[in-house]
Amino acid sequence: MGVVLPVLFSLFAAFSNALATVLQRRATLTVRQSDSFRPSLILDLMRRPLWLVGILALIAAGVGQAAALATGPLALVQPLFVLELPLALLIASLLARQRLPARLWRAVAAVVVGLGVALMAASPAGNRTQVPLDRWIPALVACGVAVLALSTAGLKKPTGRARAGCLGAATAICYALTAALMKVSMHILEEGGIGAFLTSWQTYAFGATGIAAILLLEHAMQGGPLVASQPALTLGDATVSLVLGILLYEEHVRTGWWLLPQLAGVGLIVFGVFALARSGVSAT
Repeated sequence: MGVVLPVLFSLFAAFSNALATVLQRRATLTVRQSDSFRPSLILDLMRRPLWLVGILALIAAGVGQAAALATGPLALVQPLFVLELPLALLIASLLARQRLPARLWRAVAAVVVGLGVALMAASPAGNRTQVPLDRWIPALVACGVAVLALSTAGLKKPTGRARAGCLGAATAICYALTAALMKVSMHILEEGGIGAFLTSWQTYAFGATGIAAILLLEHAMQGGPLVASQPALTLGDATVSLVLGILLYEEHVRTGWWLLPQLAGVGLIVFGVFALARSGVSAT
C-alpha cells in the first residue's frame, strides 16, 4: 500500500476541510461581528444550520486526517492540506454559481503541480510511534507562545486582511500541533486499545488544541476575507507540520540535489497561493 492510503485519506480530509471552511465562513457572516475574542461566537453559530453542516464536514475531515496520520508520516500528510485553498475557492465558486477565470485555473494548476513535485522530490519517510516528553515540552511551549503572540496581534487590528492573516496563522499552528498530537494518539489507540487512548495526555491535548483551532478559525474567518486567512492557514499548517514531523517524529526528507526540485515545487505553490489570494474571489 505504501503511501497510497495516507494520500487518499489526506485528499478526502483536505476536501472535507475546504467544504467546512466555506460553509463556516458563510455562516460567520450572519452573526454579530466582534472586535475582540468572543467564545460566545460558537453559541451564536450553533443556531445556524449552515455552520452545523460545516462542523459535520469538519468531523469527517478529522476522521480522514486521523486515518492518514495513522498510516503515513506527518511530513507527507499535512502538506497535502495545501490543496484546501484551491478546493475552497472552487467550492465557493460553485456555491456562488461563479465561473473562475483562466488565470485562477492556472493558479490552481500551479498549486497542484508544485505540491506534487515538492512531495515526490522530498519523499517524506519515517513513521515513529513514540515521542518522549522531553521532545514535546519545547515544541508545546514554542507553539503556545507563537499562537498567543499572533492571536494578540490579530485581535488588536481592525477587521481586514491583516487581522484575518494573523488569526489564520495562529490557527495553522494549532492545526499542525493537533495533527502531531493526534498522530501519536492514534498509535496509542492501535497498540494499547481504548483504555490507553483515554488515559494518555496526548489525547486530551489534541482535543484541546483542536477546539482552540476551531475557535480561532471562526474569528479568522469573521475578521476578514477568506483569501486573507486561508493562505496563512494552509501554508502555515504545511510548514509547521513539516518542522514538527522532523523534530518530534524524526521523519526525514531527501536532501542534496533533491532540494532543487523541492524548492521549485514550493515556489510554484507559493506563486499559486498568492495568485489565488490576490484574485478577490470570495467564499461568501
